[in-house]
Amino acid sequence: MRNKPSSFLRFAALASAVAFSCSASSFAGAPLVHSGETVAFLGDSITAGGAASPSGYVRLVESGLDAVGIPIKVIPAGVSGHKSNQMLERLERDVLSKKPDWMTLSCGVNDVWHGDRGVPLEEYERNITEILDRCQKAEVKVIVLTSTQIQLPVDNPNNVKLSAYNDFLRKIAKARKLPLADLNAAMLEEQKALATAGKNRSLTTDGVHMNVFGNLMMARGVLRAIGLDEKQLAAAQTKWQGLSEAVHVSVPVKMSIAEYETLEGSATAQKKTVDGLLGEQVKAALKGLLSRP
Repeated sequence: MRNKPSSFLRFAALASAVAFSCSASSFAGAPLVHSGETVAFLGDSITAGGAASPSGYVRLVESGLDAVGIPIKVIPAGVSGHKSNQMLERLERDVLSKKPDWMTLSCGVNDVWHGDRGVPLEEYERNITEILDRCQKAEVKVIVLTSTQIQLPVDNPNNVKLSAYNDFLRKIAKARKLPLADLNAAMLEEQKALATAGKNRSLTTDGVHMNVFGNLMMARGVLRAIGLDEKQLAAAQTKWQGLSEAVHVSVPVKMSIAEYETLEGSATAQKKTVDGLLGEQVKAALKGLLSRP
């Protein structure tokens, strides 16, 4: 049975209220991350993908900070399928041994999504606490990211279960006075805005992994947690619009064998021509989409 819009909006409104109460606003002032610092991004496949292309959230955070005069060094530390126990196990090797100034912690989706192979809440809490303890001992500052959704509807069993994991992240971030990027609430808020506007746009490729719009949502959330104001976020957005090769588009074309042979014979020249024509049209269309707040 499909989730009713009214239920969706109530769920989203509640999450938005949580987001505002636990947002980076309590860290208002100059951005927390400084020019030349190193930031490690610990996470699962969402983070691994977020560092793999210019439109991934990790690289968008990097370019967004650069746009406001804060160049950073990035340590990608996302591994597909990993849960809190595996992140704890490799924390020293993948993060602490590299001596970053900061680390973002994105963990929870697989702990829930993997079902019987996942990590129960109590064990998850112990793992996250240990990760934060070890970072504190190593003098690595942490930005906590709540976990994004596990498919739709937003009140499916996995998301209901995930809410307790995210509540723990909010609680421990507040108790330890750590900046929090409440990405789960931000995702709900964006989906609510899209639903209100009657737009059928997804933020994921498969219900879990981010597409370009989901990555933009995540990057904005992390930058807000770092302390960028709206003017700085606008500068980041402008830089994102101009990123080259940020989006790859495949267009199926039907042709005869004779046409294909002709195309194959001058593939390089044809490819340059087609890429040039399509590139300008696609860039123009995407520029309008990506400029939306």
